[in-house]
Amino acid sequence: MKNWILPAILITIITAALVISIPFLQHEETQNESTIVTNMMKREPPVKKIKTIDINANQIFQGDLLLANNTYPIKQTSIKEDIVTLSSIEELGKQFGTSVDSISLSKEAGLEFSKMMDAAKKDGLVHFSVNSGFRDFEEQAKLYKEMGSSYALPPGYSEHNLGLSLDVGSTMMKMENAPEGKWMAENAWKFGFILRYPRDKTDITGIEYEPWHFRYVGLPHSALMKEKDFVLEEYIDYLKKEKNVMTTVGEIDYYISYHPVSDKLEIVEPILSQYEISGNNVDGVVVTRYKK
Repeated sequence: MKNWILPAILITIITAALVISIPFLQHEETQNESTIVTNMMKREPPVKKIKTIDINANQIFQGDLLLANNTYPIKQTSIKEDIVTLSSIEELGKQFGTSVDSISLSKEAGLEFSKMMDAAKKDGLVHFSVNSGFRDFEEQAKLYKEMGSSYALPPGYSEHNLGLSLDVGSTMMKMENAPEGKWMAENAWKFGFILRYPRDKTDITGIEYEPWHFRYVGLPHSALMKEKDFVLEEYIDYLKKEKNVMTTVGEIDYYISYHPVSDKLEIVEPILSQYEISGNNVDGVVVTRYKK
């Protein structure tokens, strides 16, 4: 009879020990789980903000990528708001003097043009002249009346009405043959400019070859247009077809997307939180997102 007493006592002691230890074990497990969760929360990235932008009809007619041609004239409200005389930009005033007192351009484009002239100077090219810049609708109407449809365009149909185009020449010879013209045709894209009316695209632009006419569209668009040999008409169609395009210029990654009017756009921050929106003057907007 006494043989069962010892095992019974051992079972009783073990059971009592388990009953006492379980709450402590559960508490320790809970603490461990809490510590893990806390550490995970510390490692989680900050919550991203989502900004929703409604694209409306007015945005189609604002920005640096507006198409202006015989089919798509611009509105007076499309004129850039930062128009300044080139002589007010210090370096351009020094280089061209009073010859640019009456020539105006968007300040953003003018500053990039100043950088381009500085780069050209470093390459030994200094014989530039600026012959025309921004023209308001009234001035364009006067020019059209005086010169006729063979040599001028009506108000709204000329890129000069936007404030983003310059006619640049050489003081030595015709721009077509001048080293200045060849240099700009090859390097203008680096500063956001394009040769707007090249020789081999007249059937698309509807304008004869103008080696002096340069249009500001900004980076990365000028780089893509140079790479793919697009004029603005082709580039607008390309973006509409592709919808989304990624490219890298320098050390900056760009994400470009096309959106029709009345679309909704969600910008996720802080990823690619810097963005610019430009209409195309046709049917939608181009959103350029990037992160420096």
